[in-house]
This record gives sequence, structure tokens and C-alpha cells, in this order.
Amino acid sequence: MIPSEDAADVPPLQEDDVQNTGDAAQKEKKTHKKNKKKKRRRRKVVTPEEISATRFVRNWVFPDSPADDAEIVELLGSKRAARILFELHSHSSCSDGFLSPTALVERAHSRGVKVLALTDHDTMAGITEAIEAARKLGIKIIPGVEISASVFSKEEAGMNEPVHILAYYGSWGPTKYNELEEMLTRIREGRHFRAKKILSKLTQLKMPLKFEQVSRIAGIGVAPGRVHVARAMVEAGYVENLRQAFSKYLYDGGPAYASGNEPHAEEVIRLIYRTGGVAVLAHPWALKNPPAVVKSLKASGLHAIEVYRSDGKLSGLSDIADSYGLVKVGGSDFHGRSGCEEPDLGSVHLPVISIFEFLKLAQPIWCEALKDILTSGTNEEKRLQFCNSKELEHFSCIISDRPCHDCCEIQILGKKLSCVTIGSS
Repeated sequence: MIPSEDAADVPPLQEDDVQNTGDAAQKEKKTHKKNKKKKRRRRKVVTPEEISATRFVRNWVFPDSPADDAEIVELLGSKRAARILFELHSHSSCSDGFLSPTALVERAHSRGVKVLALTDHDTMAGITEAIEAARKLGIKIIPGVEISASVFSKEEAGMNEPVHILAYYGSWGPTKYNELEEMLTRIREGRHFRAKKILSKLTQLKMPLKFEQVSRIAGIGVAPGRVHVARAMVEAGYVENLRQAFSKYLYDGGPAYASGNEPHAEEVIRLIYRTGGVAVLAHPWALKNPPAVVKSLKASGLHAIEVYRSDGKLSGLSDIADSYGLVKVGGSDFHGRSGCEEPDLGSVHLPVISIFEFLKLAQPIWCEALKDILTSGTNEEKRLQFCNSKELEHFSCIISDRPCHDCCEIQILGKKLSCVTIGSS
């Protein structure tokens, strides 16, 4: 406060002075905000690991236009750092998805996805169509399948439940294809039996449906699943939407749930290993006892588990993956259900380090599978259209007995492959 005796010496505050004071405060506020933004815009420190991982991934996705380290550092350190979107979990109308393989690829392209894994339930029937569509749009396809299985243990609580194992193959598909297809066929046949059991339970719940109706919804040659039953329930007016059908009746262990003819998960993982694939546990957050299941499956040869979702990384599952030395991946599990809330293609942003670890794990496995396909004749009927035997002599990883770990050779081989022929199961 100004002492009373000095008050007369202080000139009264004019209107202009008030305005100037306000302007100065506003200016100071704006400057403060700008400084904060500048701090946020500071280029992040790029680690050697990030550079190495990004180079590896970019060169795998874009082998014709490899980036040098300076370009990679520039991209990683700026706001322009473009993600190389990998979508590792998607479904088409060949199983319980709503989009055809072609439409799925087109949607992935519109979403900026560069690498798409088609992982239909218990079938690889859509892979060939997806590859043809992807060629026109410049997308890489990873042939995959989500195999229905079960885990069971008398010793471990929460070890009697259904699980899904994702299998990822090189662009030439699985080796020993007939062996894989035999298992998938048995599972699909079990799906018909399972659907009938579900319909029987729904009849007991006063919601009768005909199997023909469910088969019509599934489509010609598609084994009916719970989604197809749920769609029939919506059509009949028993439920308002698919979410309600699952949350009230069709969830695992629900009043209308029924199991099918699923093999043991350990058997599935061993088969994936024999056929040149990478085995990944799908959506482990839905399990009753994830640690016990992961421990059991790791002993059978599990390679990785899904940890990343559209809402981020699940730290608990990440810790489990670290405990067992498993690679961490993820995907949207996209089905294309209109009017149903679900993550879209490419919505799961995998860190480049995770993609690098996945590819580093997968490439030697896929390369050895290619050697088997081309040299043993195990896929005689499903064999790929490749170069002639003279051309094969240029690729030492194919004609030698040594393990194939050279990603340069595998990229050249991948470019020379003209098509992939997967059985229309």
C-alpha cells in the first residue's frame, strides 16, 4: 500500500495505461505458451537401437528404396516421422469377417497400412485373393491363420479354456501344407457340430434358429462360427446387436456357449513350427489365467504373444512376455462389423523395436521353410511358381545345408516369387 503522505505524488492510472497493462500481460502469456511449445518440439534423442531397427524394418517393407542412416535419423527425430503401419490381426468373409479379402486389403490401404496379415479363423482360403489385391496397391501380405485350440491341465487352475493361436508364414506360405490343412479341416468340421450345439442351447432358451439360416449368413464354403449365430440372433430379433448376443449368451462359458473339435494348443504350436510358421498367442487378456497358459505354451515352442491393443500396451502381459523371453506383438483383430465398435485396421501402433524383433525372429524360420518347399517337394500340389533350377543356384541359402539367416538373400528370393498358391479350404 502507498503511504498516505505520498499518495498525492502518484498520478492517477489512465485508461490507456490499463489497456497497455492488459496487452503486456496477454503478450507475456503468449510468449510463455510459445516457449512451452518449443520445448515440446525439441527433437528427441534417437538411439542407435532405433536407427538399426528402423533401417531393418524399412528395408524389409521397401526393399527397392532402402533408406540411409541420415534419412532415418531425420525421420525419427522430427514430427514427420512416419510410422510403418503393420496390421498383424485381421479377418475376412472367408471366416467371420464382413469384408472380402479384396475389400479388406483396400480398406487397409486407405488406412495407411503397409503390411497386412490376413488371419482368418481356421482357414487360409482368402490368402491368394488378398495377395492379388495387395500387389495392385503396393501392400505386403503376411499369410496367416488364427487356429482354434484348447488348453487343459489337471494341476493348474484356470487351464481348461479355449485359446487362439496365430500362425504367420512367409509370403510363399507354409511348408508341409497338407499336414496343416488336415488339422484346419478337422477344426472347421467341428465348427459345424459346434454351431448345432449352440442352436440347441438357444432353443432351450426360447430362441430357436435354423442351421440353414446360420449357414446362409456364413456363406458358401465358410464354417459357421459364433459371429454367424449372433447375426442370425439379430435378424430374428432376439438381441439388438452382436455385442448383446455375445455379452448375454455366446461368451466363453455363457448359457449358449459350446466347444467344438479344437486340438490341444501344444499340438497346434508344434504343427506351426513344423510348417515354417511363427506361433503367437492371440488376445491373452481374455484368458482366465494368462501366466499359467503362457508358461505351458512357451514350453511347447510359443514364439510371441499379443501385448499391444488400440488402447496401448498392457503392462502386465508385457511383463509376462519378458519373463518367458517372448516377442511382443499386437493387432486390431478387425472384422469389419458395421455399427459395432471395434478397432480399425492399423489402429494398433506397434513400436518399431517390436516389429524388428518379430521380423528378426520370423525371417530365419520363413527362409528354412522356403528351402523345404523348393527342395523337398513336400508341397508338390501347392508348390509356388518360381524360377527354374538354374536360377536357384544363385541362392546359396537354398542349395546349402547351412541355416539361412541372410535377410538380403531372403528379400531377393521374395521378389522373385511370382505367386503364392494356398489351397482354397
